[in-house]
Amino acid sequence: MQRAEYMIVVFFGMTATGKSTLGRALAAYCSAPYFNTDMVRKELTGLQASHRQREEIGQGIYSCIFSEKTYQALLDRTNAEFIKGKRLVILDGSYSKRTDRDQVRELAARWGGGSMFIFCTCSEEEVRHRLAKRAADPSAVSDGRWEVYLHQQKTFEKPDLLDESDCLQLNTEQSTTDMVHWLTAQLCLSR
Repeated sequence: MQRAEYMIVVFFGMTATGKSTLGRALAAYCSAPYFNTDMVRKELTGLQASHRQREEIGQGIYSCIFSEKTYQALLDRTNAEFIKGKRLVILDGSYSKRTDRDQVRELAARWGGGSMFIFCTCSEEEVRHRLAKRAADPSAVSDGRWEVYLHQQKTFEKPDLLDESDCLQLNTEQSTTDMVHWLTAQLCLSR
């Protein structure tokens, strides 16, 4: 794969599948700007990132309208980074709707660039383990919990890996360092 001059890499998937861990690691490795929906969502409401905002599914700051606002903010920040001369931006969020993924593709295309979506997966056992660990961490940003995961299993628009040719599926139950090295090779990225 040849890397486009402008590139947006999106780590997406259901809650607790390793999106943020991997997204932050790749951004650090490549010195790239990194934007996370959980952090931006809370920033837009004036909440501290680690503030626990337990909402009913699809309500409050997790409503469809507020989610649209959050995803638009990530697009706006990505565009601003490209204007500043950055060539690679890393995004992290569920991106559970194809339309949200398509908007990222449209932004990349406007810059004559490309996008790559990394669909993060892991076993349910690992999801439970990660959610328990997150619940005990006072600095955790995500409000994802088991009920959210179960809801996402029913509603998530999983990528059609044939139709969405810019998607890779990655089981995140392996070494973060190994995954970052694999991804940098797959995406032709460097430090």
